[in-house]
Amino acid sequence: MNEPKGASVLLVEDDSSLRTVLTLELKRLGLVVSAVQGGREALEAITKNAFDLVITDLKMPHVDGFQVLEESRKRLPEAQVLVVTGHGTVDSAVRAMKSGAFDYLQKPVDPEALGLIVNKALERQRLLREVEHLRAQVRGRFDPGNIVLVSGAMRRILELVQKVAATDAAVLIQGESGTGKELVARAIHAASARRNHPFVAVNCGALPEGLLESELFGHARGSFTGAHANKRGLFEESRDGTLFLDEIGEMTPALQVKLLRALQSGEIRRVGENRSVKINARIVAATNRDLKKGMADGSFRDDLYYRLNVFPITIPPLRERPEDILPLAERFLKVGREKHGGSALKFTPDAGLALKGYAWPGNVRELEHAVERAVILAPGNVVRDEDLPPEVRPKDKADQPRSLGELEREHILRTLDACGGNQQEAAKRLGIARNTLWRKLKEYGITAKK
Repeated sequence: MNEPKGASVLLVEDDSSLRTVLTLELKRLGLVVSAVQGGREALEAITKNAFDLVITDLKMPHVDGFQVLEESRKRLPEAQVLVVTGHGTVDSAVRAMKSGAFDYLQKPVDPEALGLIVNKALERQRLLREVEHLRAQVRGRFDPGNIVLVSGAMRRILELVQKVAATDAAVLIQGESGTGKELVARAIHAASARRNHPFVAVNCGALPEGLLESELFGHARGSFTGAHANKRGLFEESRDGTLFLDEIGEMTPALQVKLLRALQSGEIRRVGENRSVKINARIVAATNRDLKKGMADGSFRDDLYYRLNVFPITIPPLRERPEDILPLAERFLKVGREKHGGSALKFTPDAGLALKGYAWPGNVRELEHAVERAVILAPGNVVRDEDLPPEVRPKDKADQPRSLGELEREHILRTLDACGGNQQEAAKRLGIARNTLWRKLKEYGITAKK
């Protein structure tokens, strides 16, 4: 367990002798201690300062420990509170813990017990902060504000995301492959009241019917070959959160019936079970198919379409919003640099023109992969048009023969990337000495360790 060095503590104790003893012991543990003699002084200190830990006596005149606890919970939600109780008042300490105190200490306070409880309290605070930090990172990554909003079309989509996120309405996101349908789905979840509950995604076109049914609804042990244990389905896993049904247009008609029944009744049955289970997941579906054509030819149920299409959002392809290309490329450039290392990068003017002049049939996903490839190939601190895939470069340049040095460099960097940056393995695949590879990387301006 980490030592609590430097953590700040507010000690509230009206007994001057005990206050002195506890102050010395807490300082011995490496803590920064502010000691006050009563509840009134404690409330004033909490108002003016932030503390990692509050240690308070319960029985004090004027303002007691329960009031200190309540105010601490209100003003310092991350701070842990320990209460100190005299003999015969353990019931009060238990009541304080039910009100949010972390633990209690009995008088006379044992120094060893004090150290253990303080360590546990501060470790809990550290873990809570870490969890909140991770949640903030996730919210930041999928926050609606993270969607590139240069084009008017994407600004309108953000407006739709913000409006529908405040409801539980089913959403149907339509758009070509690679346009960012899952990003929009995650943005809806992140902006909704369900944000602290699971976001669960499943690709309905990637699994055969039987397996997809088991994934969605779960199954009972022995319900089919290989079902060795009971399994909760994704409807249950996404309880109180969001279930994202990607490529919903690929779902078979038989499974569409079961999905529709679940959405209408708010209940599911695991495969092989008769009892029903209540579900409470917000449904967001996505497709790159024209579901109206699917209804016309009988491959997609009309009633399921209208159940899912309560709030439609259509994402235009990248070729229809060229003003988004460079801002997206800049974002992917930053991500690629962080992923693969290296110095700050920027696009040359020719590279920018090449990016803007390409139709991007694979949409945002194709752009992301093209930029990542360019980051790997870039010779220094700029990405040139020749670092982009041949199909992206202007045709007159793409048709020009490349020098032997350029081809060698590209081959070496591709091999190094395929080996996960392992120079020894890359040198082996290339059939060259490791020192030779090191010198080549140094020539390319890439920081390389022998």
